[in-house]
Amino acid sequence: MVNTQGLPFELRGAVAPTMVWAPEHEVESAALDQLRNISRLPWVHGVRAMPDVHLGKGATVGAVIAMRNAVSPSAVGVDIGCGMAGVRTSLTIEDLPNDLRALRLALEGVVPVGFRGHDGEASVLRGRSGLGTRFDQLFGRFGELRADRIGEREFRARSQFGTLGGGNHFIELCADQEGRIWLTLHSGSRNIGKEIAERHIAQAKTLEWNSDLPDRDLAVFLHRDEAGHVFPEWDAYLHDLYWAQDYALLNRHAMLELLLGVLRATFGSAEGLVDLRGLCRQSSGWFHDEFELDRGEFPEPALTAFPVVLPLDPGHDR
Repeated sequence: MVNTQGLPFELRGAVAPTMVWAPEHEVESAALDQLRNISRLPWVHGVRAMPDVHLGKGATVGAVIAMRNAVSPSAVGVDIGCGMAGVRTSLTIEDLPNDLRALRLALEGVVPVGFRGHDGEASVLRGRSGLGTRFDQLFGRFGELRADRIGEREFRARSQFGTLGGGNHFIELCADQEGRIWLTLHSGSRNIGKEIAERHIAQAKTLEWNSDLPDRDLAVFLHRDEAGHVFPEWDAYLHDLYWAQDYALLNRHAMLELLLGVLRATFGSAEGLVDLRGLCRQSSGWFHDEFELDRGEFPEPALTAFPVVLPLDPGHDR
């Protein structure tokens, strides 16, 4: 168990106040230097590093960065809207068979992993969940995306909807202390989020105010010019970012529906399979525009549970 005494500590050598929620001796020196670089940017007013902080590309992974009138697309990252979702089921440990191989294969059979997508579109889109309507609304806005040549990626974005991806993304059946079974998953905006992010990151690096940065991967979009006009690059990035966040959130809902279908088929189709009091979400790789910088307030990084019902509302976390 981590000793939390002395945490958080204030990082020495930082310009903007930088607090770290991890023992200093456990954090890579390169990650601490990266946090210092971030704190020296003129737009940064505070940095908070979470217990899982580690070296990233430009921006440190596990960091919350408060900027005023600026946003760094590299800091937001390429897995826009990455997060977790979970539902508590009515199942208990006693309901599960001793050999879980068949159940695992069934779950893997409905949600493609890695680079794969569905053959066409996910079957759950044409069910009674209401996902089809929301999917159509989401892709009704696809043609409005502003990243360079992003229209070439629409087919793949459609086929990867309702898929997990790779890396540290996962699907898990787990039990709580009461022996209740939870279905949890971790995923983001798939390849389309990566493509959107990389195009905007490349554009940010070309802007004149980023030419003297200690690390070009910290390039930012500024909000307004001296006359108060919104920079078009800022407007375009946030427009696309919000779309990708909506995709990621709806993608997690689609996977939950697909996986719950397997559980219903395996253990019975009782309406009470999902305990809606146990619906949770956690998000990272998100852009928040409601920092209370003057009061030193940051978004809460902890897991949040809230009493809502499926379907999840895309854009809720915006």
